[in-house]
Amino acid sequence: MPERLVGKKAPDFTMEIALGDGKNFGKVSLSDYKGKWLVFFFYPLDFTFVCPTEITALSNAYSQFKELNCEVLGCSTDSIYSHRAWMNTPIEENGIGKLNFPLASDQTHQVSKDYGVYIEEEGVALRGLFIIDPDGELKYAVVHHNDIGRSVDETLRVLQALQSGGLCPANWKPGQAQLTAK
Repeated sequence: MPERLVGKKAPDFTMEIALGDGKNFGKVSLSDYKGKWLVFFFYPLDFTFVCPTEITALSNAYSQFKELNCEVLGCSTDSIYSHRAWMNTPIEENGIGKLNFPLASDQTHQVSKDYGVYIEEEGVALRGLFIIDPDGELKYAVVHHNDIGRSVDETLRVLQALQSGGLCPANWKPGQAQLTAK
């Protein structure tokens, strides 16, 4: 049985990243996000078909995440050089263009394993998305089949629900009533 992650400290990491400018590289650690919310998502591979739709949608919504004191970090088992090449490939040629957040390289596969998304027989990650609070606690996790893209609107809704500090019923949206404990 896999170990539960939600409600615990998020697994720590340090990885190399390709910055969203498509030119520069760096390193990132979970501790870099202390004091901020983090949407940390995994995708299977660069230069695939569903991934660019998700990544560019998250990049297009980045200002909404920033307004919520939230950073975004993408991750796959590809190299930082593959990430950079993908960012420098035109969108009409299956590239993703410049991004508003970095892409991390999990070439050792350790971070994918730590977050429970690694597909051993393929050497890639499932589509996993995790929301980590400013204290490093993992508050939300969703993992699903690689054929299905994730909803940016739902990710924003869940982030806002988590930040509200209340009991949020199904389909809750900011401004709507929350439940009270009885």
